Amino acid sequence: MRVLLTGAAGFIGFHTARRLLADGHEVWGYDSVNAYYDPALKEARLGQLEGHEAFHFTRAGVEDRSALDATFTDARPDAVIHLAAQAGVRHSLTHPEDYVQANLVGFVNLLEACRASKVRHLVYASSSSVYGIGSSIPFREDARADRPVSLYAATKRANEHMAHVYAHLFGVRSTGLRFFTVYGPWGRPDMAAFIFTKAIVAGRPITLFNHGEMRRDFTYVEDVVEGVMRVMNAPPEPADDAFEVPHRVLNIGHHSPEELKDMVALLEKHIGKKAIVELAPMQPGDVRETYADVSGLEALVGYAPTTTLDEGLGRFVAWYREFYDT
Repeated sequence: MRVLLTGAAGFIGFHTARRLLADGHEVWGYDSVNAYYDPALKEARLGQLEGHEAFHFTRAGVEDRSALDATFTDARPDAVIHLAAQAGVRHSLTHPEDYVQANLVGFVNLLEACRASKVRHLVYASSSSVYGIGSSIPFREDARADRPVSLYAATKRANEHMAHVYAHLFGVRSTGLRFFTVYGPWGRPDMAAFIFTKAIVAGRPITLFNHGEMRRDFTYVEDVVEGVMRVMNAPPEPADDAFEVPHRVLNIGHHSPEELKDMVALLEKHIGKKAIVELAPMQPGDVRETYADVSGLEALVGYAPTTTLDEGLGRFVAWYREFYDT
């Protein structure tokens, strides 16, 4: 297939690009390579992809309509995997405009390009953050998701509504994937596994918010990619009547939440060094627990993530030590 992949220099995007290429697909990567976190890490990821004869790359943001349209014209994609976004809950507290441009304006641009190109399937990244407060545990896709606690979460929920509208009005077949705390090699420096590993290796304190009373459904990145690949090949059926819309949302999580304190203990084991722990109150925009019900994913594609946190963190720490020579 010819696949247009936005966010190709990002964490999940990079792993998805490698898998697509390994499976024999032709990939048109698209990424602004912005400075939200260290661009050198993004460039290093790109360095692993560039030179592959089936990989093409456009350096631009999805908010750049002309660049996006030109890439669609060149790629003529069968499928689109949209992973580009302004990520991060805490950053949204201080830089709301970044989320409006990348996550709202950029997503409309992408939907319009998919509509014009008549792509077979749009798979896009949503987030477990959409559940906000008030949803029962474990989180099911049909649970209420109308009380977000961050602008980031609000924009991802808005994406789901926007995709639904384009599916209803224009028949753009799409699937939104609600990712749950993804971690692994080549991970994002603003996420817990990376932050804690960096601090423990350097002998600096780590901060556990809500006094360490937090649970997260940590999901290994290659498990996420497996889910993305299977879903890409299973587009919703075209609607037969006005009450059916070729759009859906699915959770992708390990469906086994872990205490943050237990995650730290596993990092200490793999690093071979004790953490210096400082406790703090809950941060604005955070939730106490995330927990994915993945029965929808299992029913659709016969798959659920399986990599244990112990195994996944071991791989992450090994990558971190090699990449940063620590």
